[in-house]
Amino acid sequence: MNKGLNRFALLVASATFFLIIAGALVTSHDAGLATSDWPLSNGQVFPKMVGNLFWEHGHRLVATTVGLLTIGLVLYLYRWSLWRFLTRVRGMHVQTSVQQGEPPLWLRRLGLIALGVVVAQGLLGGLTVKLMLPLVVSAAHATLAQLFFCTTVSLAVFTSRTWVEARPKFEEKGSLPLRYLCPVAVVTVFLQLILGATLRHSATWDKPLPTDLVLAHIGGALAVMIALGSVAFSVLRRYKGESFLTTPATIALALLVVQLFLGFAAYLTRVASPNDPQPLNPMVGITVAHVACGALVFATTIVLTLRTFRIVCTSHSLELAATPQES
Repeated sequence: MNKGLNRFALLVASATFFLIIAGALVTSHDAGLATSDWPLSNGQVFPKMVGNLFWEHGHRLVATTVGLLTIGLVLYLYRWSLWRFLTRVRGMHVQTSVQQGEPPLWLRRLGLIALGVVVAQGLLGGLTVKLMLPLVVSAAHATLAQLFFCTTVSLAVFTSRTWVEARPKFEEKGSLPLRYLCPVAVVTVFLQLILGATLRHSATWDKPLPTDLVLAHIGGALAVMIALGSVAFSVLRRYKGESFLTTPATIALALLVVQLFLGFAAYLTRVASPNDPQPLNPMVGITVAHVACGALVFATTIVLTLRTFRIVCTSHSLELAATPQES
């Protein structure tokens, strides 16, 4: 796989993570309606970014940059297809080496999916402004951001050298296969992110949080502890020494611990915020860190799951992988 493609995919994933932070800053500062225009801000492409408009329009600028980078990534994935098209138009023949360097079709299609998701994300962002921040649309906007982030992370994984060189080499161990535990952990973390987004957008900083959503979010945290903890400890116990699996498992556990502490701190600062004259930096900083760490937990769980499916398989599949293919 082309090293430049992997680096560009990493760039897009990093920019998307920064976009999630920018979005969390908008919500924490209650800046979502700093301007009623979209896609312009106060009728301008580059307005005076003062007050809450700094956070809202800054978020839009970051989102635009991520969108342009995603378009660039898709063009990078399809560059050989574009090259073939141009050479055919000119009546030339495509070199075999060029054809061999082309990413697989499923990877190129994943790039198109990422582009579709980022377009939908932008439209949802505009809809939140036009409809005056309805809870359902705002929560969907935040949730889709997490899905887009993990799509870009997956693209970075699939284009990496370690992924290309990895081959099935481990048979499933234990009574609970990792190929079942990992998807359960991914779904559990994702549902918790939906709950978190709904809770975060359910009340502004000067109003108390709904008790039922708080309890649901706490219950979700316990479910994530069980699901992700089971996967991580199973990996560390069954495949000790295999850094391809143990590294993301260790990172996931560390991030989970940090996320639990951040969640508790975010709740304490948020409970006190209705008594404050405005959103204060401790509440904003801790809440944004909680959102960012949640995105990293989700991304790391995705990476661990993908890598598990890459090298851990059933005994039958392992035998097929080890059998020389007839030419």
